Amino acid sequence: MPTLDDDHTGARIKEQRRLARLTQRQLAAMIPYSYSLLNQVECGARAATVDFTAACARALRIDVTVLTGQPYVTELQQDRLANLVRPIREALDLYDLGASDVLTARPAAQLVAAADQLCAEVRATHLRNAATLLPDVIAELTSAAWRTPTTELWQALASAFRTAHDVTVKLGYYDLSSVALDRMDWAAHRASDPCLAAVRQYMRALVYFREGEYTIGQRLITSGHGIVGQADGTRESLAVAGQLHLGASVIAARADDENAVKQHIAEAKAYARRTGDASDVHWLSFGPTNIALHRMSAAVEMHQYDDALKQARKVRLPASLATSRRAHFYIDRARSEMETGRASAALASIVKARRAAPEQTRYHPGARETITGLVHISRRTPDTLGHMATWIGL
Repeated sequence: MPTLDDDHTGARIKEQRRLARLTQRQLAAMIPYSYSLLNQVECGARAATVDFTAACARALRIDVTVLTGQPYVTELQQDRLANLVRPIREALDLYDLGASDVLTARPAAQLVAAADQLCAEVRATHLRNAATLLPDVIAELTSAAWRTPTTELWQALASAFRTAHDVTVKLGYYDLSSVALDRMDWAAHRASDPCLAAVRQYMRALVYFREGEYTIGQRLITSGHGIVGQADGTRESLAVAGQLHLGASVIAARADDENAVKQHIAEAKAYARRTGDASDVHWLSFGPTNIALHRMSAAVEMHQYDDALKQARKVRLPASLATSRRAHFYIDRARSEMETGRASAALASIVKARRAAPEQTRYHPGARETITGLVHISRRTPDTLGHMATWIGL
């Protein structure tokens, strides 16, 4: 059976706890988790969940990335994705250098289409394709927007910066993803586009959700509502406002505020009744299906795994659903199945996620957590689970 090495999240929690001169019991008293669980995580007997890691980072007053490290570096190198990150970093640094005298940009219409295609590649979970194409698109759009500053070009550049965030956060480069969001804000202001600016606040809120800073995340959601309110009730603004409520629902779930979860889901449903399926708006996948998926995710975050499975059985995934959302559903379902003792079903769900979106699944913290958990609870590791564990680098 595969076992954890010494470079895992639990080991880093142990190291940082000792640097803070805290005993296990002292740290356990500072987080909403038991001493027994902390002990198991530190020694590698249990996987560190995202919310558990965030709670430890908050208690130790360190950034969550100190505990997570740069995830799956070996796997990134094997997939030759790490080498694609540096050109993205360099492209993000061109934003204030004006038009390039060397670079010959494609016509504006082609650049706008290229930015939109990058969004499609991410939603289809083609991270390698998106990461490969992204630097040139950002460079050309930056030069073109400075040379001929139109709303359309600034909007497309903001969208490209958003894709940079999407790609880098999925690969675990959280510092670079924050830079990309700052660039997105810079371009959205030049486009005078409140909807894009509100989408940026939504994505910032999810960054703080990952880090366990729920109060700041909720404030960013509120800020996003204030910004999108400037757009005068267009279908686009209604869809963005609805998605903000969905983001708020999972933040509230992580904060264990069930009443707030219900309120935000209800608000999102009200917006969806006005917009219908608005999955075409800013690639947010907003609509009835995404509301159902967020309601299930909220149950998972609140550790209501039986309820999450009950909801999962009711969900019907339309063929048009973005591959990224489809894979996320299977990952959430797998975690719920594992936590309720349905190990075989959990493995089957993870396999479905891998088949739908191999790159996303390999680098998704929830998938890795579930596979690690399945390894630890299995008396005998099935061949399929052994292959999955090796695949994620366990």
